[in-house]
Amino acid sequence: MPEHAGLPVPRGSGAEPPRSFWQRRLDAYGVRTAEPVPTAQRLVPPMPDGPGVTPDRVPPSPVLLYLGVRLPDGLWSWLCRWSGWIGPLVIAAFGGLLRFWHLGNPRALIFDETYYAKDAYSLWKGGYETSWADDANNLITGAHPTVPYRIDPAYVVHPPVGKWLIGLGEQLYGMNPVGWRFMTAVLGTLSILMIARIGRRLFRSTLLGCVAGLLLAVDGLHFVMSRAALLDLVVMFWFLAAFGFLLLDRDRTRGIVARRLETHPGGDWLYLGWRPYRLAAAVSLGLMTATKWSGLYAVLAFAVLTAVWDASARKAAGNRHWWLWGLWDALLATVVLTVTTVGVYLVSWTGWFLSSSVPGKGGYGRDWALHRAGLSPDHVLGVPLPQFGMTWVPDALRSLWHYHATMYEFHVNLTSPHTYQSNPWSWLLVGRPVSFFYESPKFGQAGCRTNECAREVLGIGTPILWWAGIVALAYCLYRWALRRDWRAGALLCGVAAGYLPWFGYQQRTIFLFYAVAFVPFLVLAVTMMIGAMIGPAGASRDRRLIGAAAAGMLVFAVVWNFLYFFPLYTGQTIPMDDWRARMWFTSWI
Repeated sequence: MPEHAGLPVPRGSGAEPPRSFWQRRLDAYGVRTAEPVPTAQRLVPPMPDGPGVTPDRVPPSPVLLYLGVRLPDGLWSWLCRWSGWIGPLVIAAFGGLLRFWHLGNPRALIFDETYYAKDAYSLWKGGYETSWADDANNLITGAHPTVPYRIDPAYVVHPPVGKWLIGLGEQLYGMNPVGWRFMTAVLGTLSILMIARIGRRLFRSTLLGCVAGLLLAVDGLHFVMSRAALLDLVVMFWFLAAFGFLLLDRDRTRGIVARRLETHPGGDWLYLGWRPYRLAAAVSLGLMTATKWSGLYAVLAFAVLTAVWDASARKAAGNRHWWLWGLWDALLATVVLTVTTVGVYLVSWTGWFLSSSVPGKGGYGRDWALHRAGLSPDHVLGVPLPQFGMTWVPDALRSLWHYHATMYEFHVNLTSPHTYQSNPWSWLLVGRPVSFFYESPKFGQAGCRTNECAREVLGIGTPILWWAGIVALAYCLYRWALRRDWRAGALLCGVAAGYLPWFGYQQRTIFLFYAVAFVPFLVLAVTMMIGAMIGPAGASRDRRLIGAAAAGMLVFAVVWNFLYFFPLYTGQTIPMDDWRARMWFTSWI
């Protein structure tokens, strides 16, 4: 048995499990189900390549030989052994070049950058967000930039982690467009690398992992959000990181279970071992929640997901009371994720805690509890609440509690109409994108060579990718409900955590770009569908050839669609007729 728990176990170990009720029913209707595999291999399926898996000498590629290319045996074997890293790194480099290309264009505070870029600067300057003069944007982006920083506290409605990260770029490159967009571009690039590695582990295919990375690299919404100083790309990054860590935890834990089965069959163990990757996932969820409160839904969803994974591992190990032990696993997962998330969240407010409690000289509301004995606010949503008299609670925590109550009221009452707001029902259809920036230069202005031109940064997903995503989600639902495919269930869990909660706030002013949080899971769903199109390894040559051609055409169509809209993603000056040609629906204008 390999020392590393995530490596595959020997193929011949373990007994073949009996066929389930669903498998027998599907067989009765002529639906071919997968052949049973040994228990140890079901717990930890073999990885496709890498050290300890790929042999020292790999036979030459028939495709390369057909093309007349023969690499030295040593080099070819090395490339095969490390393809699981080389491929994702190449895809991430490609995505990074796109995201950093002319990152400072347009030279303006676009859409909500007007809030977060300045809040980020204030956090690094004084530890809390401050108010800015009305003409601050013009002074910051003018021909002779100045930063009119003031110490007056400002009322903000989002936690600070995303703004701390945006401010890091400003510390490195200054208070300018490159500075406040730098870290979102970094996180966007790293997320491409992460999803390629996650896809490889999830599907046990380096090819499909690289496909997932490529699709995320050419998604328009992910691309635009990687080049704008908004919080939602940061939310997406920590969401994806948490999923990746839980996936590593799943493989590691099931590897431990497989080892234990060699000496202690039955799976009746209280603890499944030390879970460093689960702890890392909890920290990621804490950072996600400390960027936007929507991370709380991910905490709940992933607590259920990891508990279900633990229960399935116990069941696969032969534990007759796996459901009972699963309740213990669920409780433990909930405690670990919740306590860690709360701890990380409170730590993220350190700058606010350390600011002065003298009125007007510290973070907003920092002085609220100085002369109040209660813990609660006077009211929430117009309903009076009693003062609890919990004077033993530190003033800073009572002030933070009151501040959060006002933030909650703001969020649930945010119903002011906005030109680019949209209903979540239309998101997957890309019904109403968000225009982050728009200008109509005339001839000779901003590179315009016709009578009238347009410059726009349009927050819109690559349409063909998103429309394929609808079909892919339906396919995942089928795989999860009828074929018991845990991978499909995991992806649906991610989409549900990032998407479904917004249906409960349809009266709120919400935007399409919130969907960037679950775009990686949509991309992984499309990748899973592409894998099905290519077909299983045991399929006939013609079946694989036709499937690969269809899958290649879909990927090509997505890439073409991204390039077609590229001028609208980057604020390039194009003739007005070309801009109108890209407005496929009137709701996009």
